[in-house]
Amino acid sequence: MFYWFLKWIAIGPLLKLVFRPQAVGAENVPLEGPAILASNHLSYADWLFMPLTLPRRVTFVAKAEYFTSPGVKGWFQRLFFSGAGQVPIDRSGASAAEGALTSARRILDEGELFGIYPEGTRSHDGRLYRGKTGVARLALESKVPVIPVAVVGTDEIAPPGKKFGSFTRPIVRFGKPLDFSRYEGMENDRYILRSITDEIMYEIMRLSGQEYVDTYASRAKEDAKKQADAADRVDEHKKAS
Repeated sequence: MFYWFLKWIAIGPLLKLVFRPQAVGAENVPLEGPAILASNHLSYADWLFMPLTLPRRVTFVAKAEYFTSPGVKGWFQRLFFSGAGQVPIDRSGASAAEGALTSARRILDEGELFGIYPEGTRSHDGRLYRGKTGVARLALESKVPVIPVAVVGTDEIAPPGKKFGSFTRPIVRFGKPLDFSRYEGMENDRYILRSITDEIMYEIMRLSGQEYVDTYASRAKEDAKKQADAADRVDEHKKAS
């Protein structure tokens, strides 16, 4: 109930009034039944605007720490994240990645929409990075369609590294459902998983218009940080000399 309160009464109407998000291709999302919404990830605002353009609930997984923090702050944090359509990563598995898939399968088994960011983290420079194969494994194991999604403009509203940006009208584009039933029973073949993931990322790239980089976003962030640190050291050396 809190989810719908936030969406239709508390936060949703305000976001719609201020930013007027535009949805394109929302008819590609089924009105009932499970599906995976695989989206690009430009900003922490993505998970607010994408579900706002759909009549159905979209559930994401979040760090378990958001749901287990003690005290009054932890209680409010738990209430907000659960009410905003997020569930904790299942920690019963061997890793966080496996736990995320376990939580996702449970959501899909209940006939719900599950949202996922195949890049694994936000893009630090607006480009689209290589997808991780968890989305492909999830699609094959759950036997549900994958709907590619492109969110455009949220990095201007809430840029990485900043709390506030500029006002712009975000656009959410939903592509046609992708069916991978032809690969049924091949969820342990890493080449098949990579092929499926690349197909999904291609559709996201086509919808978003982003430049594609065949490198994982986490690695690109590390490289960018190293370059920035090196540049700072050079500047400090110049100032000292």
